[in-house]
This record gives sequence, C-alpha cells and structure tokens, in this order.
Amino acid sequence: MIVIKLQNMIRRGGWTQKEFSVMTSIRQATISEMCNNVCKSLMIRNLNKICKVLNCEIEDLIEYIPDSE
Repeated sequence: MIVIKLQNMIRRGGWTQKEFSVMTSIRQATISEMCNNVCKSLMIRNLNKICKVLNCEIEDLIEYIPDSE
C-alpha cells in the first residue's frame, strides 16, 4: 500500500489545503485527494511542486507499507 503523507506535512506547516493549493498552483481537489489517500495517480509535476514548496524529498511525502498477506 502506498501512503501519501501530505496532510500531516500541510498541518505541520500551519496551512489549510486551500492555502497549500494556492502555494503550489495545484487544484484544491487534487490536494484533497492526495491528503485523503484516494487519488488514483500522482503526476510527477505535482510531486515536484509539492517537494519544492515543502523543501522535502519524495521519501518524506510517500511511504510504501507492504500489504499483509
């Protein structure tokens, strides 16, 4: 399972999803989908914008958790 840790990072920055959307020029709906881990795909250009604004590495944003079998 892939977990996107964007919601926690936005909270730590003290922003709302709307504010973060403006900061990154990414649609608010897309930010919301990422924060709720319901997006079906991740666009590289959006990941690049997010990492640039948060000054983070991709590993800080996305985590792989093996599925239990």
